[in-house]
Amino acid sequence: MKLLRTPGYLNWVMPLMIALAAGDVLLSGRNLSQVYAELAGLADTSRSPLMPWIQRGVSLVLLLICAERIANHFAEKRTMPSAVLAWTYVAFWLCTVASPALLGSHRQISHEFAYALVIGFAAMLVTTEEIGPIADRARDALFVLLLVSVCLMPVWPTLVLDESYTQGLLPGLPRLGGLAPHPVAMGMFAQTALMLLWARPYGSRWLNALAWLLGLATLFLAQSKTSWIAFILCSLAMIAVRHGPAMWRKLGDPREGAAGILLCLAVMFMGVATLVLVLFTNAGGSLSDFLDTEQGAQLMTLTGRDQIWAVAWEEWSANKWFGYGPSLFNDDFRLAIHMPYATSAHNQFMDTLARSGSIGAAMLVIYAVVLLAMSLRYARRTGGLSVALFIALAMRSVSEVPLGLFGYGIEFFAHLLLLVTLAAAASARSQAMRPQPQRGWAASSGRREGVPA
Repeated sequence: MKLLRTPGYLNWVMPLMIALAAGDVLLSGRNLSQVYAELAGLADTSRSPLMPWIQRGVSLVLLLICAERIANHFAEKRTMPSAVLAWTYVAFWLCTVASPALLGSHRQISHEFAYALVIGFAAMLVTTEEIGPIADRARDALFVLLLVSVCLMPVWPTLVLDESYTQGLLPGLPRLGGLAPHPVAMGMFAQTALMLLWARPYGSRWLNALAWLLGLATLFLAQSKTSWIAFILCSLAMIAVRHGPAMWRKLGDPREGAAGILLCLAVMFMGVATLVLVLFTNAGGSLSDFLDTEQGAQLMTLTGRDQIWAVAWEEWSANKWFGYGPSLFNDDFRLAIHMPYATSAHNQFMDTLARSGSIGAAMLVIYAVVLLAMSLRYARRTGGLSVALFIALAMRSVSEVPLGLFGYGIEFFAHLLLLVTLAAAASARSQAMRPQPQRGWAASSGRREGVPA
């Protein structure tokens, strides 16, 4: 009997990353309402002096886990699940990290730059038999983070709630940052947790329902509009992949004429409603009035990001091939440009263009195309999770930098999860031909790994 391969300790990589980020916040004793004041230098930073040592320890453990995984893979002479994905990832790291570090305008070399390369490469060696425990531990770690964050609301509100937030849909409702570095990151964690829960539901129906309630409540309280939109799009993608073919066959079945009629009526109703809104309401005047407000002005300038992008464009112009280098938007740079809040270019393409030059930006486009193609190719096999994770990364790339590889911070979490998912789906092609389940590995965690859902 052939034994299923175990992932070693690789299933603890993502929980350790989550624990490190949560521990940093917990030990800091921060006041979330003063996060921006700290960036501007108007308040003392609240990071614990213990964190650098804790981070070194966690980094060492992560490197040992991943090195053991890589060494065993090549010692056993196993094939890569997807050579295209693996070597494209390596090329992306070389062009966006190694190249600007060695050839950029402000050269900088650090051992931390190699962490994402080692961890990401180990992730792309994951097989279908191994993905279950890895996905389950990532899901569990995220929901523990959400639960602890919510429980701390009445106990330590200044740590987890931004009471100075005034741009929410409900006036006076504090914004939940929890044990994430920022409420926007909290929204990303909640959204990712719900996607994993959808793909890998708990065996207990009650536990599953409570997890959905916790995830949706946290997503709402984080008040990250980007995360809300991304969650809706990701949910539509999951539904389309899982139920789209069956619904399409049902609509095309003459015996199911009622379904087609209802769809046509729904489309007609939406069209009539849109027409009435345009012709008989002052929609144009309301839009104009909104754009004249402070929030409207922020929307038109993407909350001031146009100024940050102008700075990034200037830095790219100074070194078009290899960019500014890894230290772009560090403390000294932000002080020089008088933009204390600009911790990055707040756009993946602009940040890569300025930091890594044209070579890095070109490789970013190639890497994104490969991720998109593989996410679509393995959509059915992953139960729609690959497409959902790609959409989440794409949405976040508009205003943040989730594909940066200069370390393994919180932004690397969803990126790493997508790599693991694609590698596991691709590894099924190298196995003996056998019937594939409709939802791939998206079975309940109570089932034995490798057994179809």
